[in-house]
Amino acid sequence: MGEPILQVNGLEKSYYAGLLARRRTFHLEAHFSVAAPEIIGVMGPNGSGKTTLFELITGSNTPSRGEVICVGQNIHRVRNDQRDRLAIHYHQSYQVRHFRHTRPQFLMETASLDYPAVHLFDEPQFNTQDGYIGFMLDFFRKLRRDGRLVFLCMHPSEEFHLEILQEVCERFIFVQNGRLSHAASFADLTRHEPVRAYLGGSLK
Repeated sequence: MGEPILQVNGLEKSYYAGLLARRRTFHLEAHFSVAAPEIIGVMGPNGSGKTTLFELITGSNTPSRGEVICVGQNIHRVRNDQRDRLAIHYHQSYQVRHFRHTRPQFLMETASLDYPAVHLFDEPQFNTQDGYIGFMLDFFRKLRRDGRLVFLCMHPSEEFHLEILQEVCERFIFVQNGRLSHAASFADLTRHEPVRAYLGGSLK
């Protein structure tokens, strides 16, 4: 067996407010592994931690605890200007999220890949003009066929958003209050009461 594409090991991120009387305002926990190419759907309310999770996976945010291993490398130990060779985060209009420089580059590892193994699409915009949605779904499937791992995060404000997730995603992650729930199918996902509450009238 080869190295898993992605290992998220005991990952935590906390945010605090206040200088003297510090209080925790947000806490994210994640622990999972993806061995082979897949397309994984991600959903959850605004502010639940979805974008924070993506930033941690791509190394543009520093974890409070834990590690992210992408194709055998701890992404937070890889040069900042090379982390997108391992995992890349596209935000909304397919803009690539930039990295924060926290350590001198000469102290960091060189990325083992030239093209990212993990692609994270964070609430991408889907133009409903003829053929565009099909083009994007084909693109996600091509990435998978080429051995890549794809995360597709969507906030289903339109009925066709759920249709996209059901059509192209093989399993799902639901994020709420910084906690992750995993589902092997869309049917399994919607048996989870917090998911049903979140989707509300969107769920048929």
